Amino acid sequence: MNLSRFLAVLAFVAFLAFFGVVIRFVPHPDLGVAVGIGVLLAGYDLWSQLRSRAR
Repeated sequence: MNLSRFLAVLAFVAFLAFFGVVIRFVPHPDLGVAVGIGVLLAGYDLWSQLRSRAR
């Protein structure tokens, strides 16, 4: 795994950790849905970018 892939995965993990704390301390259902959609979109973007470099 090269440095750019490692940093991309590290940034995504930090993104998840940040929103995990937000959801933990501000438990509103609508906020959870918005964060969930954002995490899914960011995860798909990460997956598609890492997958395209593997080819």
